[in-house]
Amino acid sequence: MTMMSDPVPATSHPGWFSRGEAWLDSKGKGAWIAVMVLGFVFFWPIGLAFLFYMIWSKRMFGKSCSRTSRRHNRMQMSAPTGNRAFDAYKADTLRRLEEEQNNFEAFLERLRDAKDKAEFDQFMEERSRKSGSENTNRESGENEIA
Repeated sequence: MTMMSDPVPATSHPGWFSRGEAWLDSKGKGAWIAVMVLGFVFFWPIGLAFLFYMIWSKRMFGKSCSRTSRRHNRMQMSAPTGNRAFDAYKADTLRRLEEEQNNFEAFLERLRDAKDKAEFDQFMEERSRKSGSENTNRESGENEIA
């Protein structure tokens, strides 16, 4: 069984910014807010920069600050476990779910097509009724003139 302990490869050395970002992420949203407030207290452009960065990176309104943990979990989910029976079961289940998703998307497409056809048929019916009433009005107007 293989376990990934660090989402960052051992050969890469993250810079001070990445390390600081990861450290603040590990402390949570409160740490980001505290750093932003301290930035406003000591030098307002720094606080403003932190605020903009938090909004831009979706740290301000997101549920979790840790992007790396989500990436790490996603990578772990796709990695084989080493147990052939479980890996076969997982692959079969994922294949079945993808097939169900494709069937559902096809069903939605058929519904959209049926709705579009019904709307078009309604339009054509209204158009023919409207043109039919205009023709009868024209004919009755021609009879009155003659």
